Amino acid sequence: MYKNVYKYDEMKRSEHMAVRTTVGWYLWTHQLVEVTGGDCVSFLEMIFPKNIGNLAVGRERYTTMLDENGQIIDDVVVIRMEEEKFWVSTLFRAEMFQWFAAHKGAYDVAWTDVTPQWEMYAVQGPKSLEMVNGLVKEPVDGQKFFEIRANEISGIPVYINRAGFTGEKLGYEIYFSKAEAPGMEQTLRAAAEALGGKEVTEFQVMAWTLPTEADFYYMRDLRHTNPFEVGLESGINWDKEFIGREALAKIRDEGAAREVVGFTVEEADIHIKGRHMGNEGEFVYKDGEYVGRCMKIVYSYVKETNNGLILAKKGVLKPSDTVTLHGHTGVITSPQFI
Repeated sequence: MYKNVYKYDEMKRSEHMAVRTTVGWYLWTHQLVEVTGGDCVSFLEMIFPKNIGNLAVGRERYTTMLDENGQIIDDVVVIRMEEEKFWVSTLFRAEMFQWFAAHKGAYDVAWTDVTPQWEMYAVQGPKSLEMVNGLVKEPVDGQKFFEIRANEISGIPVYINRAGFTGEKLGYEIYFSKAEAPGMEQTLRAAAEALGGKEVTEFQVMAWTLPTEADFYYMRDLRHTNPFEVGLESGINWDKEFIGREALAKIRDEGAAREVVGFTVEEADIHIKGRHMGNEGEFVYKDGEYVGRCMKIVYSYVKETNNGLILAKKGVLKPSDTVTLHGHTGVITSPQFI
């Protein structure tokens, strides 16, 4: 019989719940692309549909990157490090380089991979502020969400970024030189353990169980969708030109054909494939009619149930509806579980 890879795994459970109840820390270095040049703002405004130029130095913005058909080809965080220097945090650096090169034109802009220079550790959970303040030279109490500041830990230069991929109200990311990683890990481990927290070592917890409870996406969830289908249309600047604008405006005016809904499955030992596993996801049926496909299905250690997302035909699934996926019964709910 198939056994639930999450429900009975006490290590995954303990790491997940450390983030929810105390504090968890883990290596979470994304690929960093540094963008510079006299036209870097204009270039990034064209590449991304949200505003980039109005970011103050030290502030950042989550945005999608679209193709000419208005489909999402990446979701990134753009950070303004200096007036004419930005970091773009991505998981698809090679593809981004090709996309930038294809649209560079006459822009005075350059980009480089600075990932080898940096390591980034996430510190997430209710006690993350206490943990970070116990380490840094300058307290971070007043730091806003999506704000990055220079700081120090034990005399080592760091950047402290208030952000995270867990859904926690308090969470920070610490950037520092890769050369400092071994010593920094010891420092983080001791600080977390002193507060009853622990290191998160399971990728499935970092990327799937924690984010899914908060209705956060992983890029693999978003492939072949547009912002209106997945609820990421807020903040798009329709007053500027950006790649995919014409196609996306048509979708805006005609309405999206699909939408994301949440669902739970109470049966413990399920075998349901989601798109997050690299396939197209199980077919979803309501009253015998095809209505969508499973975007992801993991486990909520907070709710003690299997929880996931469905990319469904627009308007056909409502809260409390029941659906069938690979022989299992699911109940439609909000996509945000905590």
